[in-house]
Amino acid sequence: MPITKSAQKALRQNAKRASLNRMYEKKIKILVKEISSLIKEKKKEEAKALLSKIYKALDKAAKTNVIKKNTASRKKSRITKQVEKI
Repeated sequence: MPITKSAQKALRQNAKRASLNRMYEKKIKILVKEISSLIKEKKKEEAKALLSKIYKALDKAAKTNVIKKNTASRKKSRITKQVEKI
C-alpha cells in the first residue's frame, strides 16, 4: 500500500481511469458483437441504425486514448463496409 498522500491519490486515480477504460472497451466489444449478429441475420436497416452508436463509442475511446485514432478509424471502416455489403 502507498504511504505518502500523493501515492495514495495516484492509486485512486489509476483505479478510476482503469475502470473507465474497461467501460469504453466493453461498450465497443458489445456493440461490435451486436452488429455482427445483425449482419449475419441480414438485417441491414437495424445494422445501419446501430452504426451511429458504434461510431460514437469508437470516437470517444479514441479521444480519451483508450484506443488509437487510426484503430478507431479502421474499425469504423471495416464495419461500415460489412453493413453496406449486406
